[in-house]
Amino acid sequence: MKTKKFLALLLCALMVSALFACAQPAAPATDETADMGTETTADTASTEKVKITYAQWGNDSETAACKAVADKFNASQDRIEVEVMQILHDEYMTKLNTMATADELPDTAIMSEAGVLQWAQQGMLADISSMYGEGESKPLECLAFKYNGQTVAYSAANEILLTYYNREMFDEAGVDYPPASADGAWTWDEFVATAKKLTLDQNGLHPDDPGFDANNIVQYGCYVNTLAWQLEVWCLSNGSGFYSADGSTVTIADPAAAEALQKIADLYLVDHVAPEPTSFSLTVDQALATKQVAMFTDGAWDVGTCLGAAKEAGLDYGVGVLPKMEKAVTICTGGPNVVFSTTKHPAEAMEWIKWYYQEENSWSLIEAGTWMPILEKWYTDDELTHKWVDNPNFPAYDEYKSAVVDYAMNNAVSTSWYYVNNTVDFNDLLGSILSDGVWQGTKTAQDALSENLPALEAAFEGN
Repeated sequence: MKTKKFLALLLCALMVSALFACAQPAAPATDETADMGTETTADTASTEKVKITYAQWGNDSETAACKAVADKFNASQDRIEVEVMQILHDEYMTKLNTMATADELPDTAIMSEAGVLQWAQQGMLADISSMYGEGESKPLECLAFKYNGQTVAYSAANEILLTYYNREMFDEAGVDYPPASADGAWTWDEFVATAKKLTLDQNGLHPDDPGFDANNIVQYGCYVNTLAWQLEVWCLSNGSGFYSADGSTVTIADPAAAEALQKIADLYLVDHVAPEPTSFSLTVDQALATKQVAMFTDGAWDVGTCLGAAKEAGLDYGVGVLPKMEKAVTICTGGPNVVFSTTKHPAEAMEWIKWYYQEENSWSLIEAGTWMPILEKWYTDDELTHKWVDNPNFPAYDEYKSAVVDYAMNNAVSTSWYYVNNTVDFNDLLGSILSDGVWQGTKTAQDALSENLPALEAAFEGN
């Protein structure tokens, strides 16, 4: 069994992977869950329960919560028994590699987004395309990890990129809030023009005012998150991407992709509306609450991880869609669960994962705003959407429904690790290239990407 590539996986190399590393369900499922999703499978004629192992990297409290959900599943039927296996986060992949070598893998497990296709390439993941039947509410298509046309995983949660903003700062400047509808998304020029109205130097001047002091800015109009994986959305919005649509070639050095990244750099270099990326370290709640930044692009998870608490502390924040370059688009992501191809009980393993994916089993995370649902019905059924969004942790229902729920349903596309391998190495290299001159203005994005295209292509190929 070939496992040499497995050891190269770097869990938590990306911020979002770190987020989902600790995002096991935080409370047992509600009682209504016990009546859902336990269909009879063909190979369970024996009265003895089929035993399924599920590996996860939660700490003790998270593991206890996960076990409580498994206990709920076990009590809901008499055919399958799930045992939760705890592996320390920092040892997780090493342990799975060792188990793979010994042919002792669990039946199912949580996995890093960026690691799924590496395992699929080695033939270690089962095809789970049959997990949802005709007429059932399925996960959004953009949340399916696919290898050679087969679905090998679905994300356990949905997350998209958004624009957050401080309402008070907009009110003080007399500026309209960011649009909550993809149909009304600002063009890039409109976004920059608005950011200029919200940017102030120490004398209260805006970037277009005579005498503006770009070296002494006290309030920035925006900050666009420059984590490498998040930058993909701007290349897509500008009509290109990191890779071709089929994932076969690297396109990040194409003029449209390079132009998109240059526009991000120019927010600091030319427009003077954003801080220099490599020296900025504030989180979205800190930046907005201290009024150092008026708009901040980041993920939907921020509502649950920090903005909910900031709201309770007095921050009046809003949420809107991302500005667009050529088209309105956002990207989605979310940590997946997988079924290993070595399991002797694939049908039962899929039944467990399908049951586990029900929103009721992760309700505390969804209600807090850390996770978004994965099944289509939560985006199309008004009753379910209200159940999800109508709570004090979120902005006003109509705003969040349009800027997040509808946006995710109609404008979200898969992050590249859903269909491209070796994204950890590629994104790490891209981040280094951009930090080594592009963000500071000593190199153009086009020159830097063109010069480093062979290295980026080598990373894409796994070399």
